[in-house]
Amino acid sequence: MGFTSRLVKLDWVVKLLFARGEGSGGGCPLLYPLFLFFLAYSMAQFDQFILRATYTQVAQEIGYGDQGCMRNESFPISKSLSHKTCLEISTETECFGAQENGTFGCKWDYTGQGFDYQILAGPVFIGIYTFAAIPVAAIPTVTGGSWCQILLGISVVFWSACTLLTGFVDSYWQLLVLRFGLGLGQSGCTPFAASLISDYFSEQLRGAALGVYNWGIYTGYSMSFALGNLITQANINGQGWRWVFIIAGIPGIFLGFLIMLTVREPERTKGKNEPGDKDEVRSSCGHLCHIVSSFCRPSILLLCLAGSIRNAAGYVWAYNTQIYYETLGESRGQIASWLSLVPMIGGSIGVLVGGFISDRFAAHGTGPHGRIWVLIMSQILAAPFAAGALVLPPPYAYMSLIPTYIIGEMWVSVTLAVLVELVPAKIKTTSVAVYFFIISNIGGNMPLLVPVLRPAFESWGYTKEAALRFTLLALYPGEYVLGSALFLLTLFVLKRDIAYIQEHLTKSDPPNVEVVAMDKKLPHNPQPDPELEKQGQEQTKM
Repeated sequence: MGFTSRLVKLDWVVKLLFARGEGSGGGCPLLYPLFLFFLAYSMAQFDQFILRATYTQVAQEIGYGDQGCMRNESFPISKSLSHKTCLEISTETECFGAQENGTFGCKWDYTGQGFDYQILAGPVFIGIYTFAAIPVAAIPTVTGGSWCQILLGISVVFWSACTLLTGFVDSYWQLLVLRFGLGLGQSGCTPFAASLISDYFSEQLRGAALGVYNWGIYTGYSMSFALGNLITQANINGQGWRWVFIIAGIPGIFLGFLIMLTVREPERTKGKNEPGDKDEVRSSCGHLCHIVSSFCRPSILLLCLAGSIRNAAGYVWAYNTQIYYETLGESRGQIASWLSLVPMIGGSIGVLVGGFISDRFAAHGTGPHGRIWVLIMSQILAAPFAAGALVLPPPYAYMSLIPTYIIGEMWVSVTLAVLVELVPAKIKTTSVAVYFFIISNIGGNMPLLVPVLRPAFESWGYTKEAALRFTLLALYPGEYVLGSALFLLTLFVLKRDIAYIQEHLTKSDPPNVEVVAMDKKLPHNPQPDPELEKQGQEQTKM
């Protein structure tokens, strides 16, 4: 009995592996396009975060950012002049005076940190990434054309070319322009891919499919640590960091063309009351009204705010992980060996488990309520482990990141599943873009607080190491807790919004089957009435 029960619970794995498309998909296995979308998202994260692994070398060759004392890597490591010892020196004169056996063990140079670095990491990339995402994602929705797979492929080719060209820059403004281009290209990745996934996969598999797609976050993130550090250390032709960007850009160009040539967009069947091609779905004004009215509802506003705070924690940690562990005296090799595996394994498990758990809640009639409880509990449980990554010494700090990623990263796929259950089907692509616009602008610019808070702690007498640690404690596990509290507030207003949705949906927007069942306290029926399923098919996508 117990063994049979466990097999039934794991039937979603089999269904996901052997799911096949319908309509224009020609009955092809859905694992193939899902795998390509996963690769695209992996390359997006890799290309975005390799700057973090090469920041010092780029800054020293191009000449930007703060200057400070650091260990002279041409001098052998010694106990008296370690990297930590050099970092605590605050003046150029004292730095040049730090010698051992007549050799300069420390050097004064560009650190790659400060506002110049955080601007590259945040505003330049995030600004265009988020502002472009909304009009770019609205193209297939407004025109009704089968463009998603083509636009996704073009996006991959464009941002990969920008990554490749970064390997040839020789000034800070060129780096700014290419980071801008990187953000522009990546602005279409998730909206187009999420739209395709929501059409390919049924409601029962949608959360798990989004979880597989979001594996790309952690695969690409881990690759940036591994290849970014190891290729830089290899120093190919004396151009270590340049080859990191060149090698990163080439595969994405081929992948983009592969998506355009081999992925077919599925047919979007219309409910019997869905508008035709010449109706309101073509109207930009009507489309905008739907977006504004949806995102003005309290539940979606709070969901976006909670997602923004949680996303901020990820951005702050992502762009300061290498800096923090180097401050502790860890070498590039040590950082690469741990962080090339921990985020990829832990984060991938987290998003898949999160999608699975939220789908199980939805299948039992709890709908968005159950998914939000997954968000609340996962962030609270993950916060102590996130703090452990900052207060424990290596290697225990790295080990503490494993449960942090497994538990804390459930939010990625679950929030997307909640969002698209609360908006009309015809605006789901643009809604995903608006959602990412909001959480990326708030969360993506949060790293700018690091060069503000860190000097404040130093002015209160803390060492540079302790000042960075307390800054990250406030902006990493602290935002896990704050995000969880905001998800809880979302839960309180959700029931009222669901009642509003059911009352005000027009005939052109058929009700969400899952929300109707939940609102009426009915158990979710895995085989709903055919007529009701037909009416709600588009609304329940994703």
